[in-house]
Amino acid sequence: MRPVRENIPHGPRRSSASDGSRPSRRVPNLHRRIAGTFRPHWRQVLAIGLLILVTAGLGVVNPILIRVVFDSALFPEGGPDLQLLWTLAVAMGSVVIVTGCLGVVQTWLTQRLGQRVMRDLRDRLYTHLQSLSLGFFTSQKTGEIQSRVANDVAGIRVVVTGTVSTILSNIVILISTLIAMSVLSWQLTIVAVGITPLFAIFSYMVGRRRRAASRLVQESTAEMTAITQETLSVSGVMLTRLFGAQNREIERFRDQNVRLSDLEIRREMTGQRVWAGMQIFYSLTPVVVYVLAGYILFGGFGANGITAGTIVAFTTLQARLYFPISTLLRTSVELQSSLALFERIFGYLDIRPDIVDAPDAVDIPIERVAGRVKLRDVRMNYHPATLLSEAYEIETDGHEFWALDGVNLEVKPGQLAALVGPSGAGKTTVSYLIPRLYDATSGEVSIDGIDVRRIKQQSLARMIGYVSQESYLFHASIRENLLYGNPEATEQQLHKAAKAAYIHDRIMEFPEGYDTVVGERGYRMSGGERQRLSIARVILHDPRLLILDEATSSLDTTSERYVQAALQPLMRGRTTIAIAHRLSTIMNADVIFVIDRGSVVEHGTHFELLAQGGLYAQLYDEQYEGGTVEYVREDGVAVLASGDLRLPVAI
Repeated sequence: MRPVRENIPHGPRRSSASDGSRPSRRVPNLHRRIAGTFRPHWRQVLAIGLLILVTAGLGVVNPILIRVVFDSALFPEGGPDLQLLWTLAVAMGSVVIVTGCLGVVQTWLTQRLGQRVMRDLRDRLYTHLQSLSLGFFTSQKTGEIQSRVANDVAGIRVVVTGTVSTILSNIVILISTLIAMSVLSWQLTIVAVGITPLFAIFSYMVGRRRRAASRLVQESTAEMTAITQETLSVSGVMLTRLFGAQNREIERFRDQNVRLSDLEIRREMTGQRVWAGMQIFYSLTPVVVYVLAGYILFGGFGANGITAGTIVAFTTLQARLYFPISTLLRTSVELQSSLALFERIFGYLDIRPDIVDAPDAVDIPIERVAGRVKLRDVRMNYHPATLLSEAYEIETDGHEFWALDGVNLEVKPGQLAALVGPSGAGKTTVSYLIPRLYDATSGEVSIDGIDVRRIKQQSLARMIGYVSQESYLFHASIRENLLYGNPEATEQQLHKAAKAAYIHDRIMEFPEGYDTVVGERGYRMSGGERQRLSIARVILHDPRLLILDEATSSLDTTSERYVQAALQPLMRGRTTIAIAHRLSTIMNADVIFVIDRGSVVEHGTHFELLAQGGLYAQLYDEQYEGGTVEYVREDGVAVLASGDLRLPVAI
């Protein structure tokens, strides 16, 4: 027999990406995929491109007009021409006004484009995460997932809201400016842009370093998000208070905060020397132009066409040239930095869902579901390769842990079947396979003779109800939590379900009744109240097959009796599979399956299993210290031969 993994899976073990030690691998075709995010919005991209061409063309008009102003209106041979000066002034002013208005429209279109691209990415990421199996989420920190959906997508805001327009507009400005400068003086143009290619090389090198630094910053941010999510949740706060660990958690947060700050500084300082050198060069270039123009005029070499107006117009264009070059180089660096964020986003999108509908999957009407459940030769492990794609590096020690190893069992329609056995035996794994929270490694799990892998997941969700030991409630009103089981339920159906779950009267004791907000994870309610609310939610869901995973094991006796009573109408007429540690709760089950080390070792009724003297009898003796049930009282309490009272017999 192979070693059996713990009953409740924790998914594949891999080093967290948040620690920076093992980031996601490089995403193939990254640039093409980034460009693909803009494809659905090509009309807006085209409109922005046309506006850029128009505004860039208008941008070189005024510098050219400056030459005309100086040479033809202010300093012509016959004296100033005021009429021409006014005409040129009105033209220059009109260009400025039109350019400003077009700039506002361009900014609005650009922002709308960027926000829609970000919205699409968030939608794709959230939708994809919803398609992943339980194994993915048991292997990831919640804070890490939240960081990718929120922080990483937010981190690319500057890129997706400005990159397209920035690159295109500055390329057009750069080309048009260079053309205009060359028309004015090709000699001065060579001086003005002579060493720009060197800065482009430096910028590329800086961008690669910024990309690595940005990856570390996002990983550290994700780790901080995970720390705050874990320690500032209701459960986390209770745990730190109970163990007096506030100072330890504060220190852990501070250490990560210091690391994040240092990484941010390192990222922002990367390439500052290059930018400073570039700024100094372009600031000194006008001085060089003046000196060079003087030598050209003095020597007469190629001086034809170089006038005072030419020099003023040229230096004006040169100032216009510096901005697009500087912006393009900085944008290239920012774009490379943002590639790390895109890698993290696409890294999640590249994880292949391992629980998918088969091509021939069927949708079974709920009224046709009888509820026969059968497992045949089922083997199950939580091998990492079945959970995550190659988009992530996986760590494993090379061993296979079989949670189930050749399980065979059958539950007939309408039966109450119980799964018992030692902790870690595989009981919960069986309950996970039926609704396809996981898929069996081999063998078949079927409902009414149909392999669950050939039933659509939405159809499975409609026919199965699940009540676990820890009932999860959203931070919302009681009404919203109950309607989660059936959003179309009427108020009458809502009250009927709550009454069947023995929780309606308690709800009405709250000042806001069904509109009472239950708090984070339902912590404003007691354990028994949360459990009864979850039962009412399942009643509204109206499944044909019910799974109870130790639904009462964590409750006190009074709460348990309420929950037991609430479960009775829920179980009526449904196939029920109950997982229990307290054997007193499953004595009246139609069939009991005893699971040990991933296999069914015994099955039968309570008294049949006691008579066999096997593992079930041993577990029974351990719980009751050799006592036997003498009879069951009318209130459902089992009375031992010794006279001791035990918990209710009913589930």
